Amino acid sequence: MSTGSGADSAPAPTSTHESKPGGTFSSLKIRNYRLFATGAVISNTGTWMSRITQDWLVLSLTGSATAVGITTALQFLPMLLFGLYGGVIADRLPKRKLLLVSQAALGLCGIALAVLTLSGVVQVWHVYLIAFLLGMVTVVDNPARQAFVSEMVGPAQLRNAVSLNSANFQSARLVGPAVAGVLITSVGSGWAFMFNGLSFLAPLVGLLMMRTGELHKAVVIPRAKGQLREGLRYVSGRPELIWPIVLVGFVGTFGFNFPIWLTAFADEIFHGGAGMYSFFNILMAAGSLAGALLAARRRSSRLRMLVAAGTAFGVLEIIASMAPSVWIFAILLVPIGMIGLTTNISANTSVQMAADPAMRGRVMSLYMMVFAGGTPVGAPIVGWISDAYGVRTGMAVGGAFSLVAALGVGFMLARVGGLRLKVDLRPGRPHVRFVPREQLATAA
Repeated sequence: MSTGSGADSAPAPTSTHESKPGGTFSSLKIRNYRLFATGAVISNTGTWMSRITQDWLVLSLTGSATAVGITTALQFLPMLLFGLYGGVIADRLPKRKLLLVSQAALGLCGIALAVLTLSGVVQVWHVYLIAFLLGMVTVVDNPARQAFVSEMVGPAQLRNAVSLNSANFQSARLVGPAVAGVLITSVGSGWAFMFNGLSFLAPLVGLLMMRTGELHKAVVIPRAKGQLREGLRYVSGRPELIWPIVLVGFVGTFGFNFPIWLTAFADEIFHGGAGMYSFFNILMAAGSLAGALLAARRRSSRLRMLVAAGTAFGVLEIIASMAPSVWIFAILLVPIGMIGLTTNISANTSVQMAADPAMRGRVMSLYMMVFAGGTPVGAPIVGWISDAYGVRTGMAVGGAFSLVAALGVGFMLARVGGLRLKVDLRPGRPHVRFVPREQLATAA
């Protein structure tokens, strides 16, 4: 549909639902965001189908958890190498037009892998190459998509929309693995890849149907030297930005290597095959969806919630790594998904709300660089540990890194905020809490 219609020149809306947040699904009252969310749930379903199928295909071709880790690493390596440049591009160019190009490119990558698999010539290096190409496109797509949310919904609805984006992604995660498991066992991996490639037609149609006049005014910066360094200086000077980014960096690098762990637990520990691997992913997605919907109901994202969620996430991973039976392991995946998603959303919304609009693309590119871009570092390490010492050890190590990082960031935030830990053992009082230093001095 043409984007030059008369509706595109209409004045920006001023309805109360855009200025006053309220309700779990309040952002969906905005037409442009509805189009965005509808397209996203379809493409996200295809993406999850492709992820599950890709991991299982690599494991089938190589029999190695390390190879699965390498595939994951290659997909996120471009974010580590070029992520900050993607943020600069997102700040310089109109984000809607940028997304039209990036989403089309992601669809073509999916179709290419489908053709290779359906023709029977696919080799592991083909998967490696396409994973890397997907990562290159994501370098620009991620910060543009994250920053575009504020243009669709405005600052009042930003927190709700970010949470609904995560709920959208996790809803697709419930459907995608189940469909992927059926397709892998019935007609083969190629059709799952094909569905993923074609699914990107949905967000492309949604972007074309948007009324650009109803988008909130975008801040597009002119091309200039030093913009990358400017973004880094901006983040480094603000504790409310740098410490959440540090925490998600450690969690993303070492704690979110579930493609490695879940494939190995399904195949080596519990001998369940592709169906069990899909089942594990569905359980994690159910927990993640619950975490996203709970986050959408909250009207604020406090940093102490981020620290508490990161700590609980690390503890749960360590416990799950020692689960003696498949059912205990499966049950633990639900709270792991919920707390892990709470950690991610708390960090994401805190960073987006604290960032200046002119800096948001660069800030979010740094956020995504350390969250997703750390995977090329963590995935091969965790994959090697899982191969050499067992997947239980690998998962426990990932959980330990997340736990230590959360406690360390909590200590630094408390120090910056002038807080100290107070222990009160009197009945009816909080036993452990953070209080300002001057309150401790008065109490003494």
